[in-house]
Parts: sequence; structure tokens; C-alpha cells
Amino acid sequence: MDQGEANLSALPRAEPRGLGSLHLWLAATTSALGGFLFGYDWVVIGGAKPFYEAHFAITQPQVQAWVMSCALVGCLLGAIGSGPLSERIGRRPTLLISALAFAASAVGTGSAATLHEFVSWRIAGGVAIGMASVLSPIYIAEIAPAHIRGKLVCLNELTIVLGILAAQIVNWLIAEPIPATATLGDLQDTWNALYGWRRMFEAAVVPAVVFFIGLMFIPETPRWLAKRARWDRAHAVLASLGGSEYAAEVVSQMRSAFEEVAGNVAHTSRLTTRIRPVLIVGVTLAVLQQWCGINVIFNYAQEVFSAAGYALSGILFNIVITGLTMCVFTFVAIATVERLGRRALMLFGCGSLSIIYVLIGYCYHIHQGGVLLLGLIVAAIASYAMTLAPITWVILSEIFPNAVRGTLMAICTASLWAACFVLTYSFPLLNASIGTSGTFWFYAAVCMAGFVFVFKCLPETKQQSLEAIQGLWRS
Repeated sequence: MDQGEANLSALPRAEPRGLGSLHLWLAATTSALGGFLFGYDWVVIGGAKPFYEAHFAITQPQVQAWVMSCALVGCLLGAIGSGPLSERIGRRPTLLISALAFAASAVGTGSAATLHEFVSWRIAGGVAIGMASVLSPIYIAEIAPAHIRGKLVCLNELTIVLGILAAQIVNWLIAEPIPATATLGDLQDTWNALYGWRRMFEAAVVPAVVFFIGLMFIPETPRWLAKRARWDRAHAVLASLGGSEYAAEVVSQMRSAFEEVAGNVAHTSRLTTRIRPVLIVGVTLAVLQQWCGINVIFNYAQEVFSAAGYALSGILFNIVITGLTMCVFTFVAIATVERLGRRALMLFGCGSLSIIYVLIGYCYHIHQGGVLLLGLIVAAIASYAMTLAPITWVILSEIFPNAVRGTLMAICTASLWAACFVLTYSFPLLNASIGTSGTFWFYAAVCMAGFVFVFKCLPETKQQSLEAIQGLWRS
């Protein structure tokens, strides 16, 4: 019997089983639209890259790296600010601010007249991504019953990959056909370089407006309401999600959990000792999710597939294949997260990526491209999509105490975006210094180190209430 099964007694006795209420799924899906915009805005630049680089005549590797990674500065700022802001004004109002930021950045990036304006609006879009990356999983975790919390938080990852897929398809559909013999130097005066990349960014306005309108009709989370001592409203929200008996039991658990934290606040050393290990685990997993290396395949698809022997005309289609793979295997994560647990999936992801990266690196080393290399890249994306991509967000959304979840989640997400900035900025430099093969072997070593860390330090949290997980770290 594993640790998750041993703690099933910590679940609310009156908790509904099954798949939850329609109200619950509508609220979770609406919040997860932040993930859709996160995915779209994050990946749209990959398909637009050859066209805006031709438009702005970007040729220096350092400038290319900065333009690709500048949004991560905004992601870092948005993540850092969203935690304290959501603790003060609530999860839902902060998500509303992120929706407005998504819409504004989409219009601004698409209308940028200079490279400076383009970079500024990409940073603004990064702020929106950073806010949504913190708040969407927190919102879902704080409204979800324990027995389906993993599935619902994985719903946020599903919308992220749907956003990624949407960006890839939109890029593919908007871009005019490119001759097979075309090079980057041939693109400067084409429709793609003059207007096409602008339409790719501007398309995000539509889901941003839908996200904003949907947020107007969902409630604040009961955990945030409880933290503000609005117990009647917290009870009402829980009752609408799972029934009155369930609401009464969860409110009782929340009262006990908040009283425990309040007692610890009076003993700062005790509180610090309690929080430090879980924060270390959270930050390490956040960094691992980025330094496992998958994002370079999305952000530098042009370089990765060019090195594999594909012409420019086939790269956008290959990017769509990777997006479809992410989407399909996220459903595998949703189907297995409550059955296999968080820990087993994270171990499988780290181990399988290590092996696949060794093989990818070897293919680049012997100049083996084509279908074999594409198949290995797709296998790596499939492994990531069912493990590290969604499960990291599930873990981060549930392991922290209710009273400080927003702040600690913000710290971990800021660490994630800082790691992503270093990853994105360093890839061209690593690729130039140790080659594509050496770069993937480096990521294989990172994944193996992650395997060891998860095996030694991560407890299982499946099927446990947020309040039970808060007590788990005492042991």
C-alpha cells in the first residue's frame, strides 16, 4: 500500500465521488483558458520566427536569442507579482487582469513598427503568461475535490497544449506557401514577412476576450475566501461544487488547517522549518520541467528540424505534428494521474527522456536525419506530454499550505520562468559550442539527475485533500 492509499482516511467523508458537478467543470475549464492563451502566446513565435526576423533583418545570434527569450522576462515578472497580488485581491480578479494583458499584447505585437516595440509587447505578453501559469492551476486545485484534482489540474495542461497546437495550426494556415528551395534571405519582401507574422500574433485576441468574459461568471476559490475569513461564502461555493455535506466537511478541514498555520506563524523558526523542504522540492521540479530540454524543440523548431535535414517548406508541418503529439499524450496523463500517481509518472518521464535524448544526440552525431530523428523527437514530446509537462503543475498546485499557496507557487513559477529564460537564451550558444548532439546529451544528464531527485525527495500526493497534504510534510 503506497502513501497515497494510506492517507485516504484524510479525504472528506462526505466528498462526492464520480466526475464532479457540471458547475465544477465549467469553472475549471474557464480558468484553464488561461492555459490555452499561455500555450498559444508561448509557441506562436516559433512559427513566426523566420518571418519577423526577415522583416526586422535580424541576423546576429545574440539578437535572435534575445528576441526569442525576451518574453521570459515578462513571464518572470508576471509570476513574481501574481502570487502576492492574488493573495490580496483574489484568484479570479488576478486572472481577469491576465486576460486583459493577453489581449493588449496580441494587438501590440501584431502592430509593432520597430523591433523595440516588438520586444516590449512580447515582454507584456510574457507578463500575462506568467500570471496565468501561476493562477490557473492554483484556481483549479483550490476548487477541486481530492479524488479528481489531478485530472482537473491536468485539464489546464490540456488547454496549454491545445493552445500550442492552435498556434502551430494558425501559423501553418496563415503563412503563404514557401518554395522548397527558399532560404531565409528570400523571405524579406514576401507577404509572410510583411504581414503574415502580424496576423499570427493578433489571432490571440479572440480567445483572450472569451477568457475575460468567462471569468465574469465563475466564483472565487473557497480556500482564498477562507483565508479572508469569509466562511459563509466559502461554504456556499463548496456547496455549489459538491453539495452541502461536502461543503461542511471541507470547511471544517480548512478551519483546522488555517488554525495550525496561524499557530506556526507565532513560531517563525517552526514555520520556516516546515516550509523549507516543500519549497525546495517545488523549485527543483519547476526548474527540472524546463531544463529537461523539450521547450527548445518548440522555440527553436527551425534550427532543430533544419539540422535534421528538413527544408524550410516542411518545418511548419513538422511543428504541427509535435503539437498533435502533445495533445494526444496529455489525455494519457489525464487518464493515469489518479491511477498511477504523480511520483511514478515523474520517474517515468525523467527516465524515458534520458534514454531518448541519448539516441537523439547520437543521430545528430552521425548525421542521421529524416524520419528516424523525427520519430525520436516525437517520442520525447510524447513522454514529456504525459509526465513532466502536466504533472509538475499538478504537484506545484497542491503541495503548499493553503495560507501561503499563492506566494510559494509564485516563487516556484518564477523559478520555472527564470530557468526557461536561461534554457532559451543558452540553446543557440550551446548548439554553437558543443553541437546539437552534445546539447541533447547534456539534457539527458539533467533528466537523469531529475530522476534521482524525484526518487529520493518526492512523496506521493494522489487522492489526498489539500489539507492532508499540508500535514504530510510533517512526516
